Amino acid sequence: MSAALSVTAPVVREASLLRLLTCGSVDDGKSTLLGRLLFDSNAVLDDQLVALDKDSLKFGTHGENRDFALLVDGLSAEREQGITIDVAYRYFSTPRRSFIVADTPGHEQYTRNMATGASTAELAIILVDARKGILPQTRRHSFIVSMVGVRHVVLAVNKMDLVDFDQATYDRIVAAYTESVQSLGFETIVPIPLSARAGDNVAERSARTPWYRGPHLLEYLENVTVGEAPDQAKRFHFPVQWVNRPNLDFRGYAGTIATGTVQVGDGVTILPNHRHSTIARIVTADGDLPFASAGQAVTLTLADEVDVSRGDVIVHETSVMEARKALTARLLWMVDKPLLPGQEFIIKLGTVEANAEVAALRHAVDIHSFQNHAAGTLTMNAIGVVDLTFDKAIAATVYGRDRELGSFILIDRMTNQTVALGTVEENVPKQANDNVRNQTVLRLVGTPGSAQRQNVLTLLGRKAIEAAVLFLVVAVLAQNFWLAVAVTVADLVLRPMADRVAAWGWQHLFMTHGPSPAGGEAN
Repeated sequence: MSAALSVTAPVVREASLLRLLTCGSVDDGKSTLLGRLLFDSNAVLDDQLVALDKDSLKFGTHGENRDFALLVDGLSAEREQGITIDVAYRYFSTPRRSFIVADTPGHEQYTRNMATGASTAELAIILVDARKGILPQTRRHSFIVSMVGVRHVVLAVNKMDLVDFDQATYDRIVAAYTESVQSLGFETIVPIPLSARAGDNVAERSARTPWYRGPHLLEYLENVTVGEAPDQAKRFHFPVQWVNRPNLDFRGYAGTIATGTVQVGDGVTILPNHRHSTIARIVTADGDLPFASAGQAVTLTLADEVDVSRGDVIVHETSVMEARKALTARLLWMVDKPLLPGQEFIIKLGTVEANAEVAALRHAVDIHSFQNHAAGTLTMNAIGVVDLTFDKAIAATVYGRDRELGSFILIDRMTNQTVALGTVEENVPKQANDNVRNQTVLRLVGTPGSAQRQNVLTLLGRKAIEAAVLFLVVAVLAQNFWLAVAVTVADLVLRPMADRVAAWGWQHLFMTHGPSPAGGEAN
């Protein structure tokens, strides 16, 4: 198994930048591996090394030996608990390549932080403790990195020194992992046996794994090619961040090019209103450019006087991007309060904000089998597919075509808390459990013993008690049985109506006087 999946180092390429992340379950050695990479690539300065030795004696978990995890675990809480809580970004380089690494937490409660680190990565190093094998968090992190578009994975089977570098253990873990993630669409999975603490197969080949024929980790990272798959539908996309008008003679639209290239004279369309024009100038602080490409921050001027505001998207005239008031999306739910169909949020996609409603929850994903199953709610760290509707058209595209304009966050309108990360999906055909009627049944009844059913029963019980108390109070005070019945029935009928009217009033007040969901510029 190991020989079949290992790779030989390809031809050396010119220096480039690789963005990657380390992820996996808690205590699999992610921070230790990253610290060891920094040390072995000579990215640790002398004064940092002295500080590391002192910190290792105070906070370390390896006795008097250096604890390389302390190079990236900088928060006091992380050092006290010996875990990673927040995402730590580190930069280092070798003569062949430069790297930006995101060290992400393994605890389930910090899954939202891990998803943040994965959102910009091109390659994921997924660690597995050789003693424990594949864990639920290993599968969850694998699903999340596939969800955000990472297509290249290094399966780092860590702590091999604690299983005496047993090849059978390594082969068993590799076989189990590749079988469990075969439906996630990874282009490459490269397994490497290593010991992050001792440095085996991290920056040089280990003599303790003579049965392993593949590259060591740093060798592979220096040479791997992670270019995006060709997509003929990918065109120029430019989300407008700011309307730049310093005087009456200049009106430009500033932002960062999300995908594609643009040059003076290109025909463009402004979404969501489908106005058309031509690029007149590409302005930067260093002067005008004849063309620009993805990642460059520029100001564009147009040949025609058209109305463009923050949140609009300028695209090539042949772009397939659409302005839409509804879409299907995959969500990672990130807060304790569960998601229910019908809830409303603020969606932030690119530079635009709008009011969004969860029209339907199509299904959730079983994190163990990656199979879809019917669900009436999403709980914290659950993943599901939903239908969203908006109060205005917004420009969006499928995540596989544009990571910036195909991904979004949902924000609670009252607390301003980010509650979900989402990616725009293709128009997914409805499955048997995707219809609205099933959604309603699941929301009201739930499965036997589910939280939804318990909540409904609790609500009905409370209503019954309230009605009984009201009946008794009126009957005692008025000494009239039929008056008590009439008051109780009127309360049961009229109170829900009054609650809905009050809720509408508060919502209308908030939407009218609260912060504008999409700030436009004055012209």
